Amino acid sequence: MSDKKLRSTEWFGTTDKMGFVHRSWMRNRGIPDHEFDGRPVIGICNTWSELTPCNAHFRDFAEVIKRGVYEAGGFPVEFPVMSLGETIVKPTAMLFRNLASMDTEESIRANPIDGVVLMTGCDKTTPSLVMGAASVGLPTIVMPGGPMLNGKYKGEEIGSGTHTWKFDEDYRTGRMSKEEFFFAESCMSRSQGHCMTMGTASTMACMVEALGLTLPGVAAIPAADSRKKVLAHMTGMRIVEMVKENMTLDKILTRKAFENAIIVNAAVGGSTNLIIHMLAIAGRMGVKLELDDFDKIGSRIPLLLNLMPSGKYLMEDFYYAGGLPYIIKELSHLLHKDIISVNGKSIVENSKDAECYNSDVITSFEKPMIKEAGIAILKGNLCENGAVIKPSAATPELMKHRGKAVVFETIEDYHERVDDPNLDIDENSVMVLKNVGPKGYPGMPEVGNMGLPTKLLKKGVKDMVRISDGRMSGTAYGTVVLHVSPEAAIGGTLALVKNGDMIELDVGTRKLHLEVSDEELEKRRKEWKPLELKESNRGYAGLYIQHVQQAHEGCDMDFLVGKSGSVVTRDSH
Repeated sequence: MSDKKLRSTEWFGTTDKMGFVHRSWMRNRGIPDHEFDGRPVIGICNTWSELTPCNAHFRDFAEVIKRGVYEAGGFPVEFPVMSLGETIVKPTAMLFRNLASMDTEESIRANPIDGVVLMTGCDKTTPSLVMGAASVGLPTIVMPGGPMLNGKYKGEEIGSGTHTWKFDEDYRTGRMSKEEFFFAESCMSRSQGHCMTMGTASTMACMVEALGLTLPGVAAIPAADSRKKVLAHMTGMRIVEMVKENMTLDKILTRKAFENAIIVNAAVGGSTNLIIHMLAIAGRMGVKLELDDFDKIGSRIPLLLNLMPSGKYLMEDFYYAGGLPYIIKELSHLLHKDIISVNGKSIVENSKDAECYNSDVITSFEKPMIKEAGIAILKGNLCENGAVIKPSAATPELMKHRGKAVVFETIEDYHERVDDPNLDIDENSVMVLKNVGPKGYPGMPEVGNMGLPTKLLKKGVKDMVRISDGRMSGTAYGTVVLHVSPEAAIGGTLALVKNGDMIELDVGTRKLHLEVSDEELEKRRKEWKPLELKESNRGYAGLYIQHVQQAHEGCDMDFLVGKSGSVVTRDSH
């Protein structure tokens, strides 16, 4: 137990005027004297919102966490921060990830909080809250809200997001009626929780468990399962002990913890979005992590989880089969064991007794689904600072491909022309989408998995090589090259690609090459003019455009990298 003075005593533990002010106004909630007797104040950082469907059950969950805090002798205080609904927010939730992280950071820092529970679920709520908390550095634990129950449609298991793309193609080509299309909506989303595929939300839940920021086994439990509430209660109890032990974030989020998370992400077929969020979190912690680390550490890791979009099962099945602890157990010989998680033990020690109850869902390390399935980092003259591709979601035959570029200058250009019967495109072409990067959109939306032209879908074409400076949903699939850096909007080579240029993709050698001479590229560069950005310089969007970093750096704002710390020296009155 630590003898360190509680931070909250600076607010509630004094007998001067400010102590009177801080205690008195809190008393209008009916708080008795003994709540101010020096017990740890636990901030419950809640991303509940009816505009964030994935997190709409968090009101109830917060009350469960509070019960755990009270039981352990803490004083819980719930507070809201900006909530980002991936399926609702325009132009993209990613534009506001950094804003939500600022909200989290300043809300924690400015208030009498000794430890924090982060209530996360929807895609950006996890990284934004962890980024904000990392910059303050207090004892912190994460409570993921959990995935939805499996979708059920006409006797078939369907996955959120993943089947969205399939149903859209079926509807566009006449294989699915409007009535069937509408019916499938309710069949897909039939309970509380986030996407039940290995989309970004599930990936982020696995990420925080692999980083050691959650209690063991919490990532895969469905939101509707009562056992999720049990762990919410235990989470509330544990954060009080973490404060007493002075178990701050820097003791958990070490370089080795990030390496563990990269390995685990590869084994579960996690989203490419993990890269951008992990880089940003590492930047806040002052941990040196680079884009190439994801290839060096994770790209040769086998795929052990048979889950959409890289397989056929869903998160509910994953939990019943043994969950993330069994994946960690299978990877134990590769993972660092000399680091701690929030319960004081390593994730390997926490998982040593894990069992697998369905080997079709979770395979063994010796008999994986795919031998080498981690995210690959590409280099070449088309992506000087790198690009990413997810082999487990791609078509093997397209992993080495050469084709002519069909260029879309903007997302509007794409929507206007992709279904033009006269578009000069065939299944061997390479679709190129520009100006959807961090600055160019702005916010780097999930549009990289461009829908194929209807005329090719009707011919039976299932996949094509697609390249952009944007992202794609973790629920998506296809041979899609993403996060091209530098982006087109700031004059990266992607901005110089023209229709008919030949592009070579070779994932095996990590190559992405535009077959245009250096002399021609230099000529094009001199003639290039940036497009006028859709957003003005007003407000947050303007600030974002001016200060956002490139994809290979994590897309944080340059002035947010690093820590603010938890010390506030000036009073308000």
